[in-house]
Amino acid sequence: MAEPLESVVQSFDLITMGRLGVDLYPMQSGLPLTHVETFGKFLGGSAANVAVAAARLGRHTALISRTGNDPFGAYLHRALREFGVDDRWVTPVDAYPTPVTFCEIFPPDDFPLYFYRQPKAPDLEIHAGELDLSAIRAARVLWITGTGLSEEPSRSATLAALEARGRAGTTVFDLDWRPVFWRDAEEARPYYAQALRHATVAVGNLDECEIATGVREPRACAAALLAAGVELAVVKQGPEGVLAVHRDGTTAEVPPVPVEVANGLGAGDAFGGSLVHGLLSGWTLEKTMRYANAAGALVASRLACSSAMPTAAEVGDLLARAAA
Repeated sequence: MAEPLESVVQSFDLITMGRLGVDLYPMQSGLPLTHVETFGKFLGGSAANVAVAAARLGRHTALISRTGNDPFGAYLHRALREFGVDDRWVTPVDAYPTPVTFCEIFPPDDFPLYFYRQPKAPDLEIHAGELDLSAIRAARVLWITGTGLSEEPSRSATLAALEARGRAGTTVFDLDWRPVFWRDAEEARPYYAQALRHATVAVGNLDECEIATGVREPRACAAALLAAGVELAVVKQGPEGVLAVHRDGTTAEVPPVPVEVANGLGAGDAFGGSLVHGLLSGWTLEKTMRYANAAGALVASRLACSSAMPTAAEVGDLLARAAA
């Protein structure tokens, strides 16, 4: 195992930890993969996309992940740097190829994903002994994901990062339920419960909240997440908007921003990066949710994911038009 990576003096606004890979999106919307002839290549993976989304909004971000020691891995390093995400903790794994994910695009609400992460994805080879715990403690926000809990050694590394934080600052648990990465929901629940005890914020859609809590009604989900240990529960409800409930009793429930959907993939990551931006800015809960909803809507209206993450000016413009 490698020695712990060199500590840094400066602190980051956001460190994300988890999935990283190459997304191949069809350039022809509405066709099954059997008929698609051309694809666009993009940086992908939820943790990486959240870091990109926050960087687009001016935040100092970094990613902890791993790639294959291959040309796709080299491409991801270049893309992260171009997006302004610090890649010092993205390291190669000789044994496994960089993951590739294909999607099909059937607007407005059907976007199947096909993950090629076998025999194992490098981002699941994050080792606890390689973590820069001082940097993790110093970050204003740490963002971890459910996928990071799905397999060792990433599971132990994710939990070690959470324990090192000691609930300092803001620690976000993106519930990020991907059934393909687990045997079943019962396998996942104990690890989700363990992570929730260390997190201060939980974010998920209704399916993800049900995995974490065993309930599905939005307000019951929020109450269960708060009871599990977090200070803020954010429940995404698709066409019904988003519900956010803070332990102090503050509640915000805001509708989605209407757009013509081109590709819904990545909207949740844009929401996540903007949620971080709002929390760091000290905004009210309602303002933060409206801003995050608008960022997600902008990405849903665009084909790409990482390269579609909006700037602050673009989010502000959409909010202004929606209010007009």
